[in-house]
Amino acid sequence: MSETFNNTVAVAMSGGVDSSTVAAMLKDEGYELVGLTLQLWNQRRLAGKEGMPEEVQGRCCSIDDVYDARRVAETLGIPYYLLNEQERFEDQVVRPFVREYLAGRTPIPCSLCNNYLKFDQLLIRARQIGADRIATGHYARNEYDPERNRWILKRPADTSKDQTYFLFGLTQDQLSRTLFPLGTYTKPEVREIAKQHALALATKPDSQEICFIPGGDYKRFIDAYLDEQGEPMPDSSGELVSTTGEVIGHHHGIHNFTVGQRKGLGLSSPTPLYVIQIDNATNQVKVGSESETTIQTLRARDLNWISIPALGAPMRVKAKIRHRHDPAWATIEMSSNDEVLATFDEPQRAVTPGQSAVFYDGDEVVGGGWIV
Repeated sequence: MSETFNNTVAVAMSGGVDSSTVAAMLKDEGYELVGLTLQLWNQRRLAGKEGMPEEVQGRCCSIDDVYDARRVAETLGIPYYLLNEQERFEDQVVRPFVREYLAGRTPIPCSLCNNYLKFDQLLIRARQIGADRIATGHYARNEYDPERNRWILKRPADTSKDQTYFLFGLTQDQLSRTLFPLGTYTKPEVREIAKQHALALATKPDSQEICFIPGGDYKRFIDAYLDEQGEPMPDSSGELVSTTGEVIGHHHGIHNFTVGQRKGLGLSSPTPLYVIQIDNATNQVKVGSESETTIQTLRARDLNWISIPALGAPMRVKAKIRHRHDPAWATIEMSSNDEVLATFDEPQRAVTPGQSAVFYDGDEVVGGGWIV
């Protein structure tokens, strides 16, 4: 059931315009605020290694962001603390990311970070300083439904900034103790509010990349990280095969491929070829035509349900299989091995193991899991 909370809120301050504006808005509303920033990754750590950039600036979780967050806290006159969570971030986000990629899957670290750090650890630290709740700059909405006795996660007013795909793992306790003040605003409106509060970063660009991978070059990051750890790159070289099983080439490692990929296959063909499937047991990479990249069903595990306590009977939903995917109609039902089976009305392209499948009923997030 809905609880009564005190007036102290810990604001997760990333150093961007969204979280900074949240702090300004909540202060106007009379909340007692404490600013918290999680230091997750040392951007200089792999600089120059294995082709990595010598200098990385203007990135999420960078030193510049920490400085910006502290400056906003000073402007607003609220206490501010920097929390070092680098070791936990490496153990629970970076290492699983590297492990999944080497196994031929395409992980999504932002969801892991939200589940195990940005909400879990922030709530723990918030309670330690006397705050019952946290507030973040995510574009999402949450509300309590007394009829279902559940907290519901909903898409925001600005659907172009919708971040609910990355939040499917939030628990009922986390949702009950989180404020999403930007859920009813558009991004231009948020920037205008920041200007009205004379926040210096009102025009600061958004960060678009995974915070610990400059330029989005996953392979280069993995090479540099393994080199730093003194771990050899595992040999996952193998065959490139057609959908009929014919060997048509060889590759140097399954981590170089992702489902749906067209470029960089090292093959010449009169028609474009795409990665259809990656088999980490045999190191085979199956390739075929674009039409062969579509499938009608997927399985997902490690499920979390939000708008319902559990999935009983089959349910009609819209399923989203990657951040930029337009949710598609599907029927979901539980399988015998505690996985959900989603059957799409129309085949979907590049359903990728390691990504999330998130299910929607209108604006509500029903739940989600990890595609297998």
